[in-house]
Amino acid sequence: MTRTPLRPLARVLRARERGENPDNIERENRRLRHEEMRDKLRTRAEGRLLVLGLVFFCCFLVIGARMGLLAASEPEEPRAAATGAAILNQRADIVDRNGHILATNFSTHSLYAQPHLMVDAGRAAEELARIFPDLEAETLRGRFSGDKRFLWIKRTLSPEQMQAVHDIGEPGLLFGPREMRLYPNGRLASHVLGGASFGREGVHSAEVIGVAGVEKYFDEFLRDPGNGGAPLELSIDMTVQAAAERVMLGGMRLLNARGAASVLMDVHTGEIISLVSLPDFDPNDRPPPATEGEPGDSPIFNRALQGVYELGSAFKTITAAQALELGLVNPGTLIDTKGPLRYGSHRIRDFSNYGPELSVTDIVVKSSNIGTARMAMQIGMQRQQAFLKALGMLDATPLEMIEAAGAEPLLPPNWSELSTMTISYGHGLSASPVHLATAYASLVNGGTLVRPTLVKQSAPQRGPRIVSEQTSRSLRTMLRQVVTRGTASFGEVPGYTVGGKTGTADKPRARGGGYYEDKVLSTFASVFPAHDPRYVLIVTLDEPSENSGDRPRRTAGWTAVPVAAEMIRRIAPLLGLRPEIEPPMAAGVTLAGN
Repeated sequence: MTRTPLRPLARVLRARERGENPDNIERENRRLRHEEMRDKLRTRAEGRLLVLGLVFFCCFLVIGARMGLLAASEPEEPRAAATGAAILNQRADIVDRNGHILATNFSTHSLYAQPHLMVDAGRAAEELARIFPDLEAETLRGRFSGDKRFLWIKRTLSPEQMQAVHDIGEPGLLFGPREMRLYPNGRLASHVLGGASFGREGVHSAEVIGVAGVEKYFDEFLRDPGNGGAPLELSIDMTVQAAAERVMLGGMRLLNARGAASVLMDVHTGEIISLVSLPDFDPNDRPPPATEGEPGDSPIFNRALQGVYELGSAFKTITAAQALELGLVNPGTLIDTKGPLRYGSHRIRDFSNYGPELSVTDIVVKSSNIGTARMAMQIGMQRQQAFLKALGMLDATPLEMIEAAGAEPLLPPNWSELSTMTISYGHGLSASPVHLATAYASLVNGGTLVRPTLVKQSAPQRGPRIVSEQTSRSLRTMLRQVVTRGTASFGEVPGYTVGGKTGTADKPRARGGGYYEDKVLSTFASVFPAHDPRYVLIVTLDEPSENSGDRPRRTAGWTAVPVAAEMIRRIAPLLGLRPEIEPPMAAGVTLAGN
């Protein structure tokens, strides 16, 4: 920077020529120099103040934004950092075949206590016992006075409960955010869904894991973040399931039954549209397993899947199908039905005297044990075993539920010729309603094996052939005649051609020793429409008794059949089936062999 001299020589000489004092020049230049320096310093100070003001303004914005974020966020207690994998608490939804929610996640809070932070532990115990009736004040006092610095009080809270605890004002009672599994439809499809609980859990999160049903079977899929939150689509139809449960509950109460089960299956895809087991439970509050009594008495016991029963005369359809397929008989073949049929000391009798002989069709229609046993003798033990094996009747069902693997059919320890005869009409081999539904679906859908599934399918299954188209067609005609002129006359539903087979089996005693004389398991295995099957419906009632007459009536024709007919009447429209006039061929009763 060029510095101006205080006494420039040229100006001094001119001042002297004019008689002026040269010192005034110096004083003027000094004043101007000082003003210039002052202006520069002021400008510099103003710039610094501006920068400082901008810095303070930015800090104010950052602090204000952070305060707003904290005010809007959930309050958290300080916690120490921990090593290890984080707890995953996100779980995919479960939906029915139409996308309706069956299971989802719900944000809630847990309640825990830190006794060393409590001001008045006695009052806190009293207030908590008032809010939560299942807690006792004396027990809480004892826990609060112990040496533990952390205590769980409640794993989940409702908003009302959380507010009530907050109003206590106790600093030692703290909340932690978490997710829980919610079943918004309550008891609906409870045995299918199973339920969920908490696995690894911390104060601020908890791992939701399946404990039964599809929740357990598909646990890995539901917890996998790689699925992008895609829901698990089941084959269950929520509206059909609700209608089925209502009908089954009404039938169970009306007929004084101990329990009930039903399975509705698509005969072409193997999809289970509805699965009912009664009594049931609310998966939002799943009861603990029974520690005493029979397993079937527990509401969490799945009678449709875990319950293996002697299903009685419903097996006669399977025997007739095999005899037809092997060419041993045709629908009109006459079979000797004179009784009783003796095998050693064992006697096989019919419910009524049906005469000296019946056609194969009438053996199924009238439900003759003797005629069915004679067909089984022609089939033979090894071929019977192979046929039942092909239908999946000798192995655990492959249904996608964790309970399925343990629900294996009960087979005779020594499969003798007598076993072959009794199994042919449903005694001596115990299977589940799901097994029976799978077998019937495979026999009436044209003769190809289907695999039962609870997952929504996009196309029919193409399983191996079990029986020919002709055998399947003959079988459907027989099943239709069981309803039109046989043991299932109460199964007629106007507009929907129903076919089926009844089964009534004496109930075995729990610890051996034969069978009860006044307790039965009644079953109706139905198919509709019989001329062009779409669905198979199995209805089973445990110890039913229809008491409107002079004496109790327990057979399936009086118990399971009316319940199944009412269910078909209600659910067929929900399934998109329109009432129609029965085709002439399906309505006829002329035997194919005559």
